Amino acid sequence: MPSAVLSSPSVERVREALARAGLAPVIVELPGAARTAQAAADFLGCDVAQIANSLVFRATSSDGAVLVMSSGAKRVDTERLAALLGEPGGKANAEYVRQRTGFAIGGVAPVGHAGQLRAFVEKSLAAHREIWAAAGHPHTVFRLSYEDLVRITGGEQADLAA
Repeated sequence: MPSAVLSSPSVERVREALARAGLAPVIVELPGAARTAQAAADFLGCDVAQIANSLVFRATSSDGAVLVMSSGAKRVDTERLAALLGEPGGKANAEYVRQRTGFAIGGVAPVGHAGQLRAFVEKSLAAHREIWAAAGHPHTVFRLSYEDLVRITGGEQADLAA
């Protein structure tokens, strides 16, 4: 019997978006919240670099939401991001993230967002055969390849690691 977490509306939205993209990965429920990449890696027994963090930034001038899929072992260089955006930006607060994505911080998935987001995928994730991303809830993740991550997000591959 699926748990309440695995059948939550947010997780279902991710599952449906993945299915539309031609993917049907197993969504894994972690034994606790994975609000950090290290916590997720510890639960999964993988390297923190294999965790694809879904970071939401707010473009300052346009107020646009920007999704950066970044390795859990790296930090995003906001100056490089600003250069790609053509405007400054900063990390979005929890209210903005929920409003623009429909997800709580810690559970932001690469797909299934409430609105349109410009997306970037950090190139350092390509070094791993498999990576893990949030599945709509801080307790859920799914496994996929770098190529599939780029495809399903429609993200621009970028060197954003600090």
